[in-house]
Amino acid sequence: MISLSPMLAAIISFVFLKESPDKKTWLAITVTTLAVVYIFFDSFEKGDFKGNFFGFICASGLAAGTVIIRSAKQLNLVPSAMIGKLFVALIALIFVDKLKLEGKDLLIIPTMGIACVAIPFVLLTLAPRYITAPEVNLFFLLETVLGPLWVWLVIHEQPSMETLIGGGVIISTITIHSIQAFKKT
Repeated sequence: MISLSPMLAAIISFVFLKESPDKKTWLAITVTTLAVVYIFFDSFEKGDFKGNFFGFICASGLAAGTVIIRSAKQLNLVPSAMIGKLFVALIALIFVDKLKLEGKDLLIIPTMGIACVAIPFVLLTLAPRYITAPEVNLFFLLETVLGPLWVWLVIHEQPSMETLIGGGVIISTITIHSIQAFKKT
């Protein structure tokens, strides 16, 4: 469901900002959405309504967030994004059993916090200044592909053939779209 964020961002952006993605972006959104449906087709068939509903809420939030950032592109919203992440961390503390890091965790946890959360979210906060909200949300789809690949590399858990094929389509589509957009500028 989170794969719907580019499509939702395009619709929200059109309604509120009067920005309409070009045909190449619509094509990229359509192809990547179909690739994600291909990857997760089995889970859709199982009828997990609650999970799909929350996924849709998450996709809507991501889409709305990028459109809001795009609407205020003249402002530096990085500090507000950091404050938002701080509130999320404080709320997460409620659910922590123990606050003790030992051994390698002392290095791994802060590194992951910076590399996997802080830097990407700063970049995603800055990106709508330069590209449209639907294009920013296309990059969220890389997580659908790269997450299983990291698990494969680190834990040696074999991704499904659908993940590999659909992931290849997503990476290829985003790469081609980005190269074409870069040539246009």
